[in-house]
Amino acid sequence: MDAALVAGIVLVVGIAVLLLARVPIAVAVGFSAFVAVAAVIGMEKASFVAAQRMFTGVNSFALLAIPFFILAGVLMNNGGIAGRLIDAAKVLVGRMPGSLAQTNVVANALFGSVSGAAVASAAAVGGVIGPRQAKEGYDRNFSAAVNVASAPSGMLIPPSNTLIVYSLVSSTSIATLFVAGYIPGILWAVACMFIVWLYVRRHPGVGVTERVPLKLALLTLWRAVPSILMIVVVIGGILAGIFTPTESAAIAVVYCLVLGFAYRAVKVKDLPAIVLDATRTTSIVMLLVGVSTIMAWVMAFSGIPAAISNALLGLTSNPSIILVLIMIILLIVGTFMDPTPAILIFVPIFLPIVTEFGVDPIHFGIMVTFNLCLGTITPPVGNVLFVGAKIAKLRVEPVIKSLVPFFVALIVMLFIVAFIPQLSMWLPSVLGLSGP
Repeated sequence: MDAALVAGIVLVVGIAVLLLARVPIAVAVGFSAFVAVAAVIGMEKASFVAAQRMFTGVNSFALLAIPFFILAGVLMNNGGIAGRLIDAAKVLVGRMPGSLAQTNVVANALFGSVSGAAVASAAAVGGVIGPRQAKEGYDRNFSAAVNVASAPSGMLIPPSNTLIVYSLVSSTSIATLFVAGYIPGILWAVACMFIVWLYVRRHPGVGVTERVPLKLALLTLWRAVPSILMIVVVIGGILAGIFTPTESAAIAVVYCLVLGFAYRAVKVKDLPAIVLDATRTTSIVMLLVGVSTIMAWVMAFSGIPAAISNALLGLTSNPSIILVLIMIILLIVGTFMDPTPAILIFVPIFLPIVTEFGVDPIHFGIMVTFNLCLGTITPPVGNVLFVGAKIAKLRVEPVIKSLVPFFVALIVMLFIVAFIPQLSMWLPSVLGLSGP
């Protein structure tokens, strides 16, 4: 049997079997890829190749942004920033129907725009707003669904670790991806707000909130300004060319640390636990990046990307149908795989296909991220779903039932983002980060 075919079979079968056995995905990918390499070139040479590939995969200056942004997110979660963002969101949408549920959506978008962490957002915002919604008469399952559905908007609104990983795989500009994510991320939040509006129309007795006095509203917004200003510092500095995305991540850590001390929510004795928490998350991401480079070598050697490309192109030559097929595949993949490994595995396969049809890699990155964000709120693996249900102290099943309208709205929005490239490309074009 051909060596390339053997390597491909070992890789695919190995990953499938280990995932079904509930082995952690980093271990499943790394072990299967190593065995596939060993089957082709022998155990001794495979050890050197695997070690070299892993080192090369993580030896990237751009990847340093990931641990820094993760640490910044943990500092935000512990530093009193979340509460101020929630209060600011309450002022901004306080007079809308279902104001508290709308506040949840806006607060998640704001929190995500300065941390990029969907799970942290669901935990921080849901823990504060959930009890308040219960007091105002909201169904608890619906409240949890609002929190779960809106949390992933921060994975599109920069800074976003998911977009950094896509940038690494696709060799695209992190700054351009960050800017391209703003409008789709806002559209994600708008879709959630629309479902909340429909809910309130059917349940007019909930969400009645007293008017916030102007003086108190201004004071609340003023207290949130330092937290929101981080967006200007991080993204503004990148766009102005003052510092790189990696440097901006380090600045974000310092900024969050200063705010945490200023708000007296973080103490020196808390720092070891905060750093340890960030280290755990970082180690998972970096291990995935490292083992994925071994897998990429096996895939290239065995011709898996070309085989999948030929299979898709053999079905149809219509670009729109190809995009729909890719989105369906990614929707299915997202239900059992986190965004980071999904991007590392599938972007090298699908990106050459869509670029043949003239799809911009930046637009494709936003489409892929939007698609995989849906997986974070979908069983059986959706980590945001399980965290949101746990924070609300509810079983997952009834929360999923309340999530259905959000799924429908977000899938519709996914197709809008996918087939209207201007939604992703207009802002980078205006700022001179991409062609017209």
